[in-house]
Amino acid sequence: MFLYAPGHYLANPGEILKIWEGGLASHGGTLGIIIAIYFYSKKVSHKSMLWAFDRLVVPTGLVAAMIRLGNLMNHEIYGHATSYPWGFRFIENVTDWKKGAAPVFSLPSHPTQLYEGICYVLTFALCMWLYWKKDAYKKEGLLFGVFMIGIFLSRFCIEFMKNIQEDFEANMLINMGQLLSIPFILAGIWFVYRALHQKH
Repeated sequence: MFLYAPGHYLANPGEILKIWEGGLASHGGTLGIIIAIYFYSKKVSHKSMLWAFDRLVVPTGLVAAMIRLGNLMNHEIYGHATSYPWGFRFIENVTDWKKGAAPVFSLPSHPTQLYEGICYVLTFALCMWLYWKKDAYKKEGLLFGVFMIGIFLSRFCIEFMKNIQEDFEANMLINMGQLLSIPFILAGIWFVYRALHQKH
């Protein structure tokens, strides 16, 4: 809302409540979770936020993969045309098609939702392995950092194959999703470094 179309929503604040016309971007969702964990840590667990994050992120990679599967089913956030045999033909006019219009299909295109989903499942598997086999939760912030790198670095790289989401991104070297991913990647690297170098 604030980063993709601020002018529109400031001029039409009532549309902010129309959640049926769209949802949270993953970056906004992540920020919302961080805020929620702050209050959870203060009022419920009485432990550090990193203690909560190191446990929360373990299954979250699987959840993120399911979200991308939903994007695939909704024919949204897909990639450029491709000649690879696994290219999908997506319905380009989903909103009108749901109202009875004939479907307009894209050229075979990269199913970037699946690419991201696979990366997220691998992140989930890595976090599970680190948690259960390597006791990574004992190094505060390590699992959180690994998760942030796994999710947002894969997102950053796969964005190069996606169609632009907003017109203003057309002339950008990297798009808004990539710009927003950079702070999360850097934070992940810092948390991993901090966890591996902390003294016990």
